[in-house]
Amino acid sequence: MLFALLFLIRNNAFFKSPVYINAEHSNIELATAESCLQCHKNTKGYSNYHNPELIGCASCHLGNADSLKKDDAHEGMILVPGNLSDAKETCGTCHASELHKIENSLMTTNSGIVAVDKFIFGEADSLDYHYHIKDIQYSAADKHLRDLCANCHLGAEKTSYGEITQLSRGGGCNACHLNYSGEAKNDLKRYLASNKTELPQFHPSTDIFVNDTHCFGCHSRSSRISTNYMGLQETLLDQDEVIHMENYSVLEDKRVYKHLEEDVHHARGLLCIDCHSSHEVMGNGNRYAHEEDAVTLQCSDCHFKEKPNTMPYDALDRESMLVFLHRDYKHTDRQIIAVEKDGHPLVNTFVDSVGNAFLIGKKDGALHQLTPQSSVCSRDHAHKNVSCSACHSSWTSRCIGCHNQYDGNEPSAYDLLDKKYVKGEWKEYVAEFSSSQPALGVRELDDKNVIEPAIPGMVLTIDKGSYVGNPENDISFHRLYAPNSPHTTTKAVRDCKSCHANAATLGYGNGTLVYDINNHKGKWIFTPEYALNVYDNLPEDAWIPFLKKVDKGDVSSTRADFRPFNVEEQKKLLFVGACLQCHDDNSNVMRQTLDLGLKFLLQNLSDSCVLPD
Repeated sequence: MLFALLFLIRNNAFFKSPVYINAEHSNIELATAESCLQCHKNTKGYSNYHNPELIGCASCHLGNADSLKKDDAHEGMILVPGNLSDAKETCGTCHASELHKIENSLMTTNSGIVAVDKFIFGEADSLDYHYHIKDIQYSAADKHLRDLCANCHLGAEKTSYGEITQLSRGGGCNACHLNYSGEAKNDLKRYLASNKTELPQFHPSTDIFVNDTHCFGCHSRSSRISTNYMGLQETLLDQDEVIHMENYSVLEDKRVYKHLEEDVHHARGLLCIDCHSSHEVMGNGNRYAHEEDAVTLQCSDCHFKEKPNTMPYDALDRESMLVFLHRDYKHTDRQIIAVEKDGHPLVNTFVDSVGNAFLIGKKDGALHQLTPQSSVCSRDHAHKNVSCSACHSSWTSRCIGCHNQYDGNEPSAYDLLDKKYVKGEWKEYVAEFSSSQPALGVRELDDKNVIEPAIPGMVLTIDKGSYVGNPENDISFHRLYAPNSPHTTTKAVRDCKSCHANAATLGYGNGTLVYDINNHKGKWIFTPEYALNVYDNLPEDAWIPFLKKVDKGDVSSTRADFRPFNVEEQKKLLFVGACLQCHDDNSNVMRQTLDLGLKFLLQNLSDSCVLPD
């Protein structure tokens, strides 16, 4: 077995070339001693730290490197190493810590997805139980996951050669770290076209240079973070309908997307990993119930109020040191921004001698100055409990009218977990995809309540009876909104009325919300856009009824700690909305509320003010 130790030696605060040492051979001797390179001569394209001259071929591909006979040499060889099924023998021999983290991450376990699905099917009494996608069986909920959800997890096998694309799902370590150069792609085409006789000269690289396509395959589903980030909103249109239409794109899986405003970070060329470093992407080895529990990065880490939280280069952990080395960064004499929640460093940032903060883009090395919070955000006392994304998200996806029914006679169903065709599958019928500014809900934390974006992600019916051959006999209806991180960030903020006088934002659904004044008395009137649902008599896209209490035990969210505004909170929001009928967002009156609060201004009401009854 190969035991490789990377000694990181610094001279004048910069890394020298790493030295790999093996107990029996030097690595050059090892590589030349392996029989692999007798046939696979002069191959190129490797990353600096996975070159066969350093670690050989068998450390990744296994096989019998002592034999010159093809069949014997290939015995036990792994053609596509890096899947989680073989990672312990391949990648994990050198990267055991990283493998441990990945195996416990939500990208591998899918625990949150399984938990929510089992809960809405009535197979669990909590949204926060821990699961592993590989352990699910064939209950109604499990089959639903197998048919519609279980494609996106790192345990899914990558079994064929080729680069990571929009269609890629899973692949273990390959999902993020496999990169094909142009030469490697061309060589692969020639190799396959020659019936695998013309051996490639360019090998794909395994490295840390993750691009957004690596994220896209899985994160363009569900809350659609990847497509949102790019400014693409999913539609129900067919690709033939948009052939000659501008502002539409057809993705590799043939889904049709409408062009909307892209995230400001995407517009400036930043990748997902510019913000979400390896510490979040791979996890920290702990198991979490839901994705937001595993994310520690906050907007305020880079867009700080007064000064950022930092650490010196010498305090970096081993993982961050390696990223710093592989990226060939030079700012060893600068303070590096550290995430406030858990202290992990953002190694592509630094603070200069006069206190200016910068981010080095991982896509192209471009330098981006990090701007502190605006004075409005930093001095605003009225919105201290409002998340940044609640105000700075330009839009988010909406999906309503979802019906789930089991078709036991479907002959060509595909089990996404076992990767095989079976008979019978759950089918999902969606009424409408659209977008709007996000609705808002309340996250109940231990120390405070925080207002966050929400989407109508699960306003749906499930024909559970159809799974046991009794359709229409056991139909459950759920009106669950989900907390959402839209990733459609803009510098501009939504206007005050869009929160305080907008029906969809407050949870009532789309419609007309009017402040009616009659005989010097004010009253809010809401007229919904959508028809009332037969199951609960609320508008199809609503979260809550208009200014009516709901039973405290009613579950209305995909999270136990996330809820809609209660009636008292709705009244407070609409109270300000009434003021906004006459006073502009930027008027002195409304600006003073941010600094002094509403109660102070109520002491100086004009006789012409008409407040809600």
